[in-house]
Amino acid sequence: MQDLKKQIEEGSLSSGDRLSSVVDLASTYGVGRSTIREALSALKAMGMLDIRQGGGTFVRTPNAQQRLHPSQMYPELWEHRAASLRHILEVRRVLETGCAALAAQNRTEEDLEAFRQILHEMEHTQDETKNEQADVRFHQQIAIATHNPLLEDLMQSLSFKLHESMRDMRALWFYAERSSAIRLLQEHNHIYEAIHAKDAKESSTRMDIHISKVEQVLCEKGAVDHSHHES
Repeated sequence: MQDLKKQIEEGSLSSGDRLSSVVDLASTYGVGRSTIREALSALKAMGMLDIRQGGGTFVRTPNAQQRLHPSQMYPELWEHRAASLRHILEVRRVLETGCAALAAQNRTEEDLEAFRQILHEMEHTQDETKNEQADVRFHQQIAIATHNPLLEDLMQSLSFKLHESMRDMRALWFYAERSSAIRLLQEHNHIYEAIHAKDAKESSTRMDIHISKVEQVLCEKGAVDHSHHES
């Protein structure tokens, strides 16, 4: 998405230019078609593309005031969704920082292998939907690695809301250009490394930092109280 955005901003792609097909773009960038569709949808939301049903995708070059985040285009809907995300983040901070610390104490070699498999999938899967699913499984695996069935049940009960919110949180992460898929993977690796090292305090801290990153993006949209500490 960033490459296309840059080309439009720099004029390499001009207003009215028709983009290649989703299939061709996926081949050019070496990613899955769903990733391309999500990128095009994000650029459309920013006012930079015009997607015509059955007619192709065309470049638009609106002025800076027209390039709006969804929070600006749909303030009432965004305020409600942001509040929901904030509540989920608060639950995740309380639950997952504790889970990470306990997982560091109780994890087994089988748990570490499960983490490695998930991280490998996150690193090598180009399909954003599968990446998102792996992201959710990583966080659920932390609860499994606590070897406390009540914590595992709590995370499982949150599975739907976690999966639903993860999609929005990942979209916010990438939209804000605060980071990239590589940076997001690095954060998961840091959590895994702390759990591997049996460092409960570091595991909890790394999880807290990870959750704080999304909070910071929401803060920039005025949706979360700035009293939360930053990483």
